[in-house]
Amino acid sequence: MVVSPSTKMFLKTAANVLNRRAFSTSRVTCAQQMTVRDALNQALDEEMERDETVFIMGEEVAQYDGAYKVSRGLWKKYGDKRVIDTPITEIGFAGICVGAAFAGLKPVCEFMTFNFSMQAIDHIINSAAKTYYMSAGRIKVPIVFRGPNGAAAGVAAQHSQCFGAWFAHCPGLKVISPYNSEDCKGLLKAAIRDPDPVVFLENEILYGNQYPMSDEALSKDFVLPIGKAKIERAGNHITLVAHSKAVELALEASNELAGQGIECEVINLRSLRPLDIPTIEQSVVKTNHLVTVEQGWPTCGIGSEICARIMESEAFYHLDAPIVRVTGMDVPMPYTKTLEGYALPRAEDIVVAVKKVLGAAPK
Repeated sequence: MVVSPSTKMFLKTAANVLNRRAFSTSRVTCAQQMTVRDALNQALDEEMERDETVFIMGEEVAQYDGAYKVSRGLWKKYGDKRVIDTPITEIGFAGICVGAAFAGLKPVCEFMTFNFSMQAIDHIINSAAKTYYMSAGRIKVPIVFRGPNGAAAGVAAQHSQCFGAWFAHCPGLKVISPYNSEDCKGLLKAAIRDPDPVVFLENEILYGNQYPMSDEALSKDFVLPIGKAKIERAGNHITLVAHSKAVELALEASNELAGQGIECEVINLRSLRPLDIPTIEQSVVKTNHLVTVEQGWPTCGIGSEICARIMESEAFYHLDAPIVRVTGMDVPMPYTKTLEGYALPRAEDIVVAVKKVLGAAPK
């Protein structure tokens, strides 16, 4: 094929332009990826650097860098007085932390798993949560109880339960259940700065997951408000409300449903106490349908509370079908891998629930 000189010049110019072209990318694609573990570590480091009254106490948090490496490097940086290893006695070190908070320090009390927090529940409920009220506001209790919560993998009934509803039931506590890396960093910093006791429920399965971090989230000044939910995905057919790992399941289900023409609005609660009911109400008014998703047990769960609040609100009159809850099975967690999978909600369970709700709606 014969190519004229003018054509050659045009092709050469076009090639140079294309080589220099900055292709458009989304904010998420450009954002730096960070694991949940590293986001928590960064939050702890920044708050300890900012405020010398902040310290960490728990099992293996110092020389071992934490059972899940969340406190990695902090003992070497801040020393024995601010990163303190303890014996295996939750009732002991939780009591020390609560007393330190009474005295004006800001302890971060780490439970290797929140299943072990049952050993210390008297300190959490009767001392930390109630003292500000019982002292008529004279004694503040700026403490954070944090660690992995909910189902892990292959650790059976005594190490697999979600305590979100347990602690959210108690006035005097603030309860946070974050999903991704931005949630974990911004909300842990807010929890440490808060003058009240905060229960911070992480998820072991999510520790190693990477999520995008915006430039704002990478800043040392990044703090998220406690009690404010986030709309992770906009939609107009049905609202899915979830927290922690259940948000991931809701997003997975919403992607599958989008391929079938059903657009779900996915709300990441972030906080369980206080609940951001106005955000849920606004979404329900728009979509007229609601499904709640959680990995905990169904009886007296977070989904149950949301159902009651919506029923008691003006948003109830905008529902075109009953609310459906997707939860863990109402049994102790089985050890057998196959049964464990069936005991926890799956994305396909959410898909079935959504279709049930939309199918029940008036035509």
